Amino acid sequence: MRPDLPRTIGFWAASAIMVGIVIGSGIFATPTDIARETGSPALILTLWIAGGILSLFGALTYAELAVMYPHSGGVYLFIREGLGRGVAFVFGWTYMLISKPLAAAGIAVIFAQHFNPLVGINADDSLARNVTTCTVLVILTAINVRGLRLGGGVAGLLTSIKVFALLAIVVLALILMNGSTENFRTIPPPTDKSWWLALAPIMAGILWTYDGWSDAGSIAGEIRDPHRQLPRIYVVGTIMLIALYLAVNAVYIWMIPLPEMAATTTIAPLVADRLLGHAGQTAVSIIVVISTLGATHGAIITGARINFAQACDGLLFSHLSRIHSRYQTPAVALWVQCALSCIAVWLYQFQQLAGGFVFTMWIFYGLAAATIFTLRRRHPDAPRAYRCWGYPIVPALFIVAAAAMTALAIAESPRTTLPWLAILLAGIPVYLLWRRFCERPHPSPGG
Repeated sequence: MRPDLPRTIGFWAASAIMVGIVIGSGIFATPTDIARETGSPALILTLWIAGGILSLFGALTYAELAVMYPHSGGVYLFIREGLGRGVAFVFGWTYMLISKPLAAAGIAVIFAQHFNPLVGINADDSLARNVTTCTVLVILTAINVRGLRLGGGVAGLLTSIKVFALLAIVVLALILMNGSTENFRTIPPPTDKSWWLALAPIMAGILWTYDGWSDAGSIAGEIRDPHRQLPRIYVVGTIMLIALYLAVNAVYIWMIPLPEMAATTTIAPLVADRLLGHAGQTAVSIIVVISTLGATHGAIITGARINFAQACDGLLFSHLSRIHSRYQTPAVALWVQCALSCIAVWLYQFQQLAGGFVFTMWIFYGLAAATIFTLRRRHPDAPRAYRCWGYPIVPALFIVAAAAMTALAIAESPRTTLPWLAILLAGIPVYLLWRRFCERPHPSPGG
């Protein structure tokens, strides 16, 4: 058994980290992208519910896996225990090079787009945007190097502010009554794309906005009383997010007709104008800044824990497993992640960052969920403080949906997705070389 990081955080701090990751840029950027794909408000709200239920099915599945292996690593750890070290290496390879750098960079880019105008910097200046994005990544990484207790406290503060802000949008819209039920009528779709091809970008955006529910497992090694707290964190947090997102999107549609929504890149200015007039744009921009800052902060916390766990198992460079002597944090893994995220900022646009993350991660989300069947068969008598509700139907539906998302994404945009898939598959020969020349035996927390 290798030593894990200190267990310093409880239910509320861990929940704040998870919810803080989920509520980021997506709730402001995704609705406009969806409005360009369909003219049906009913379909949009239905798909938001479907995305939430799909995330909840994943959370129910992962809760069982997390209480079996309550250590740092999350999805990586589940895959390693259920599918073996080779598949776990490929996941970690993809996660380190693509998934988490793209996620952290993508959220931070939206932060910079809204922060720069607030301080008088041209929003269209790409150089200034990239500098701001990398600066905030470095600052948040430095905070997390100093300890998860500090990081958890910052996450709690930021999450509280942005949940309150989203609720305020809903309440203020209902008080002012400045929407229209006519906006809920179906209009001709804005594109000639078939409905099933339109489904891929819509669900990619929705699942990007929900993403983060899985990250509670990444910090499981630092949660106090994990067997009791982890299921609550997964399930309660996800249900709260479904209700909040559905209410916010219903208000968006009530206030803003879909054609008008589709004509902009972010819904924040439109919401501000409807609620508070021109003066409200600053207030909503501040909400977006806080929201994306919190999500970036949470993504940094959880991402480095997976690289740390993989390095501890001898499946990544040993330096990534180093724990800071004073702060007891995976400092090297945090700074390497920061460097890769900054590189991604300069190489890709936001749509590429979000799309690459969703595509690659949902492949592994499905694989990780499949391990619940493997582990139940292989270890039927193992102690399970929590058993997945609805087993085997709930995990099976989640796995099928993950596979369908991957297939639809490739069909909708092969030129975009196949390069990501090639990098993922390149992890297989890299693992064979690693096993031959670099792998070192190392005890692991799951076995």
